[in-house]
Amino acid sequence: MFYWLLFALPGLILGLWAQSRVKGAFKKYSEVRTARNVTGAQVARALLNEQGLSHVAIEESQGGRLSDHYDPRSQVLRLSPQVYREPSIAAAGVAAHEMGHALQDANKYVPLKFRSALVPATQFTSKLAPMLFMAGFMLSIFLKSEWGLYIAWAGVALFAVAVIFTLVTLPVEFDASKRAKRLLVSSGILVGDEIEGVNKVLDAAALTYVAAAVTAIGQLLYYVMLLSGGRRR
Repeated sequence: MFYWLLFALPGLILGLWAQSRVKGAFKKYSEVRTARNVTGAQVARALLNEQGLSHVAIEESQGGRLSDHYDPRSQVLRLSPQVYREPSIAAAGVAAHEMGHALQDANKYVPLKFRSALVPATQFTSKLAPMLFMAGFMLSIFLKSEWGLYIAWAGVALFAVAVIFTLVTLPVEFDASKRAKRLLVSSGILVGDEIEGVNKVLDAAALTYVAAAVTAIGQLLYYVMLLSGGRRR
C-alpha cells in the first residue's frame, strides 16, 4: 500500500488540483461576456474561415460539459452546449483551442498525427494491460510460475502504449492552446485584457493533461517495481 501511494499520490493530487482549477476558471469566465458578444461556435467559425478551413464543420455536442473535441477523421469540430451557444470568454477560449487542433490537422502537425495513430492501440491496450498484468502477477506469486512473470511483463509493455499516448498528448494540447491564444488576439475577436481570462481557462485545462501523464507514469513505475521485486524474490 505504501508503494502504491508513493507512485500514485502525485498524480492523484495534481489531478484533483487541476480539475478544481478547470472548474473554477471555466465557471468564472463562463459568466463574463466578450466585448464582441460572439458565441463559441461563431468564434470557431470565424477562425476556421480565416485560416482557409471553411470545409471543417462545427456541431453542437451532446456529450455534456467540456466534451469539446475535434474529430480529425470526419474533420468536424464538436462543441458542448455551454461553448457552442454562449458568448463568454471561456467559450471563446475553448472553441479557439479546438479550432487549433483543426489547424494542426491541416498543417500535418506530427504529434497530432502520431497521437491519432495511437488511439486504436491505446483503447485496446488500456483495457487489456491491467488484466494481463494482474493475471501474470498472481501466477508468479501463488504458483511461482516463470510464465506468470512473462505475462505480467507483457501487460507492462502494453500499458506503456497508454503512457506514450499521454506524453504525446502534452505537445498537442499545449500547441493548440498557443495557436488559439495568438489567433484570438490577431483576429480581433478578443479585445483589451480578455485574453487573460482565456489564458487562465486554457492553462488550467493543460494541467489536467499533465496530471494524466504523471498518473500514467506512476502506475507504470509501480508495475515495474512490483515485478522487479518479485523477480528478486
